[in-house]
Amino acid sequence: MTEGLDTVIGGSVIDEGKADACFKQGCEQEAAGDRMGALASFREAVELGGNPEHLHRLAYLLDLLGEEDEAMDVYDQAVRTGTPRINTLVNLGVLYEDRGDYAKAEYVLKQVIDSDPNHDRANLFLKDVTASTGMFIEDEIEAAATGHDAILDIPVTDFELSVRARNCLKKMQIRTLRDLVRVTEAELNSYKNVGDTTVTEIKQMLSSKGLRLGQDMSGGPRLRPEDIEEFVARGISEQTLGMPIAVLNLSVRSRKALQMLGIHSLGELAARTEAELLGVKNFGQTSLDEIKEKLAEHSLGLRTID
Repeated sequence: MTEGLDTVIGGSVIDEGKADACFKQGCEQEAAGDRMGALASFREAVELGGNPEHLHRLAYLLDLLGEEDEAMDVYDQAVRTGTPRINTLVNLGVLYEDRGDYAKAEYVLKQVIDSDPNHDRANLFLKDVTASTGMFIEDEIEAAATGHDAILDIPVTDFELSVRARNCLKKMQIRTLRDLVRVTEAELNSYKNVGDTTVTEIKQMLSSKGLRLGQDMSGGPRLRPEDIEEFVARGISEQTLGMPIAVLNLSVRSRKALQMLGIHSLGELAARTEAELLGVKNFGQTSLDEIKEKLAEHSLGLRTID
């Protein structure tokens, strides 16, 4: 071998000439149907050179042979060279999708589209990833909703309430949390012998479950006639008030918080205050800012208390 053709990188000898020869031999073996021979040749080519094209072909063959874990490692190695083939990124994105790692799949496929917006395969697979992500989010929200319904069926007698609070709920024929959230604070205060202490105790108990007084039969907050009149007076149509929360395209965390509060329409959301939203577990300022920004796009805002 001619002196000077070898390069030492990170302690490994890089022989590009021999690597290319091994790669060529592997392609010939693969064309002849000798996949195992081709695999050995491609491995040797990668060890000698680390060429992105050699890495891609090795990873592709490994995937064909059912060695997905090693295939992903080799594809990752090709990406780390800094000059991966477009198809390397596409194939890696597909493998991530197959494993349900939609965030990584989306990230990789978007890199392809950023460099080639019209890449058919990348666009097609990205649509699949987006659809799968949407299904995953909906499954999470549905599970949250199912759990929410189960909570509503808990008997109020399961909670440690004072004797006065228990007697009050018994007289009002309130047996479950579902019964209780249908009652407004004004209605609760209107009952004889129900004082501020009892109301506060009941509200705290509901709050521990992410609930509040005044929610309707489905767990959602009531949009009172006077609220609707106020919105309409400000030029907001009832059609806008009735639009589903989905039109806001909120993040998963924000959507879950509103689901737990039983908020399904823009009007129901606009009738809530910042304090009510911030009272939800795992709901912070970032989610609040997001909701305010999205509502503003529909000329709406959260309720303020003078």
